[in-house]
Amino acid sequence: MTTARDWLRHNSFHHAEFPAQRIALRRESSISVCLPARNEERTIGPIVAALMPLVERGTIDQVVVVDQSTDGTAEIAERLGAEVHTQSSLMPEYGPVLGKGDAMWRALSVISGDIICFLDADSENFTEHFACGLIGPLVEHDHISFVKGFYRRPFRQAGVTLPEGGGRVTELMARPLLNLFYPDLAGVRQPLAGEIAVRREVIEQMPMLTGYGVDISLLIDAYRYGGLESIAQVDLDTRQNDHQQLGDLGPMSFAVLRAVASRLQMDGRLDEVGPTTFLAAQGTAMSELEISHAERPAFASVTAG
Repeated sequence: MTTARDWLRHNSFHHAEFPAQRIALRRESSISVCLPARNEERTIGPIVAALMPLVERGTIDQVVVVDQSTDGTAEIAERLGAEVHTQSSLMPEYGPVLGKGDAMWRALSVISGDIICFLDADSENFTEHFACGLIGPLVEHDHISFVKGFYRRPFRQAGVTLPEGGGRVTELMARPLLNLFYPDLAGVRQPLAGEIAVRREVIEQMPMLTGYGVDISLLIDAYRYGGLESIAQVDLDTRQNDHQQLGDLGPMSFAVLRAVASRLQMDGRLDEVGPTTFLAAQGTAMSELEISHAERPAFASVTAG
């Protein structure tokens, strides 16, 4: 039985092991890269510009942007050659789009690849290694079906950038939860990372939370589906993006906690998940924030129907 320590040694890679040309020569499956986006006109251009040459060089087959923006994100991506779809136009029978996880789930209806790489659309200083690093283990290792990215996250605030300090919800909520309830996954460096690659046959078997909890729930579902040995992680070096204000971290942590609780309930280890409303005391008043916890069914069950 693989332990967290063994897994960390044997299933952790560095993106430099998987250059674009190596993937182009070795791949036997079609590969798609998908970017869920909402008002990312500042970053979407450099990201798509870095990805499209991978199509020309035969490393990947498709770059898809599923967008729900009020700025120029869609126009920029389309001008640079990406295939752009409005999130609300995909699977419209399921009603309003409820968040990032919902966008990812709906994107499966237009993604053509047998290997799917999801990337965040707000990354700065983006290069092709984000996609190649994540795709590489799936191309090189048949037993791997789900790959997470990890990286150093500089913390930037008020014009000052510190080399570490990003990922506060990861360190204070996600990793402790995994240590307590899914200790086999304790070696996953960044369980909330939005950068993943997965085999279509696997992700189509997973239900998907629609909101912020989607990233940790997919990790747990991959573990439940294929075991620890089927998961890998890749060092992507550094990722810089904007950080949330301190007051926003409570609702984000609450969403992560509810996501893990939902999987514990599926496993028969918890009877009830609890409320979906996050309450925060502000002076003598109490604010209420409804956290979306809707879940889409496994995509394979929808297409089969």
